[in-house]
Amino acid sequence: MSHTHGAPRAGASLVLATVLTLGFAAVEAAVGWWAGSLALVADAGHMVNDAGALALAAAAAWFARRPASRLHSYGFGRAEFIAALLNSLALLALVAWLAVSAVQRLHNPQPVAGEAVLVTAALGLAINILVAWLLSRGERTLNTRAALLHVAGDLLGSIAALIAGVVITFTGWTPIDPLLSLVIGALIVTSSLRLLREALHGLMEGVPPHLSLEEIGRAMAAVPGVSSVHDLHIWSVAPDEPMLSAHLTLKDLRHWPALLSEMRALLAERYGIEHATLQPEPAEQVVRLVARGDDAASK
Repeated sequence: MSHTHGAPRAGASLVLATVLTLGFAAVEAAVGWWAGSLALVADAGHMVNDAGALALAAAAAWFARRPASRLHSYGFGRAEFIAALLNSLALLALVAWLAVSAVQRLHNPQPVAGEAVLVTAALGLAINILVAWLLSRGERTLNTRAALLHVAGDLLGSIAALIAGVVITFTGWTPIDPLLSLVIGALIVTSSLRLLREALHGLMEGVPPHLSLEEIGRAMAAVPGVSSVHDLHIWSVAPDEPMLSAHLTLKDLRHWPALLSEMRALLAERYGIEHATLQPEPAEQVVRLVARGDDAASK
């Protein structure tokens, strides 16, 4: 029998924020290329990073609605980790290109259309403020809170590009453009490495960062009627979809139905784990197995 695992449907605010961010990133990249501004191109790259985070959050909800199949019994949530991995690697390649270009510009300054940079960066700042407002008024899920952090970093990138436009327009000092593009590149590296680490952690079926294996094991073992917990595993098939499996040694197997309901309620209410596979075992059997092992070792 198949299961369907998934997150709630993405809100309209999340989809609209993705479209706005990605659309203006294309405009900013085109103007930056035409105006000769690395700062604008760098900020466009940062906005693509944010758009990727927003799109992944929306895609996760879309994939979650797809039913599991015989070949994909857990559904398609793991695709979000793969997309995040590819997105972060592409952005790191972009930063490498920006760094090389910025150093070349510092050694061989080139003219920059300061007015175009100033106007475009101001529009970018307005778009980022609008996106932050949309996300703050939409669904307050883990995905949207993470997206808000991305947008906050992008606001800083737009401010850096705006400063470059102001300085070039009023002073003509063009080195400010490659210097600030390096600053924006540093912002992209920070968010991209964090995204890469999260993607690899998820693909390696690591314990979700907001959960503690030891704490959950102690909480489960503290339920009356439970002697101990072993073979405890916690992983995610998609962000915000933690799963758990464990073996529980019980003092009396006759109490298992009530204990199962209590354990599922504990995991769901305290830790947000809705899908748990629990295997009951009688405590007496575990004691006998240990005793037999000790006897064999003594021989």
